[in-house]
Amino acid sequence: MGGTEHLDIQREGATLVLTLNRPEAKNALSLPMLVGLYDGWVEADADDSVRSVVFTGAGDSFCAGMDLKALAGKGTGGERYRDRLTADPDLHWKAMLRHHRPRKPVIAAVEGYCVAGGTEMLQGTDIRVAGESATFGLFEVKRGLFPIGGSTVRLQRQIPRTHALEMLLTGRPYTAREAAGIGLVGHVVPDGTALDKALEIAELVNACGPLAVEAVKASVYETAEMTETDGLAAELKRGWPIFDTADAKEGARAFTEKRPPVYKRA
Repeated sequence: MGGTEHLDIQREGATLVLTLNRPEAKNALSLPMLVGLYDGWVEADADDSVRSVVFTGAGDSFCAGMDLKALAGKGTGGERYRDRLTADPDLHWKAMLRHHRPRKPVIAAVEGYCVAGGTEMLQGTDIRVAGESATFGLFEVKRGLFPIGGSTVRLQRQIPRTHALEMLLTGRPYTAREAAGIGLVGHVVPDGTALDKALEIAELVNACGPLAVEAVKASVYETAEMTETDGLAAELKRGWPIFDTADAKEGARAFTEKRPPVYKRA
């Protein structure tokens, strides 16, 4: 199990928990954090015993965006990671889920600030839980910058365009309740309990057939921009083979025998 000084990786049963760990800087993105985060996504994909990922931040924030000085590896002890970025110039985009989509479901647990790069990474997750005092927003335009982490493409596909444009063009902060109201997050819970709720959801995912879960997630994203006809054809192609798996047969037997299923990814 990997991780770096700014990114913790832990196991909670079948769930891999990735924690941004730079609370003194509101978990602003640094090079050590991005390297650890990318390695965490790779580990989750490679390990078949991992059935879900929970993505969260240490302390009182999820992520306050990019720390350009820290991304350059200056002042954070990150110089030793420069070779990773040199070897893979796309690493930071993969870490931020702009150029990488994990096979396993990713559940975000947000407390405090989730702004700029934090909100951009959030859009790469699948299920989202927020503490009631969480703050969201894309502040880039207020600083004369561009939200290049994918928001001008993804946000309008995840929430109504009028809300996406308001968030993008005003650069204003959004409360957790506002974020839930426009569909950016799915759950708002008491402060300090977002991680607990995310792990609870992860357990529900983990109890399901892993091959089916991964195929369903892949189908949702694969067909998102297709016509209905093309989407239905793609769904059938991806979904039909699941019925012939040992896991599908085990699910049917367990239901008949009124017992929890034991899935083996077969």
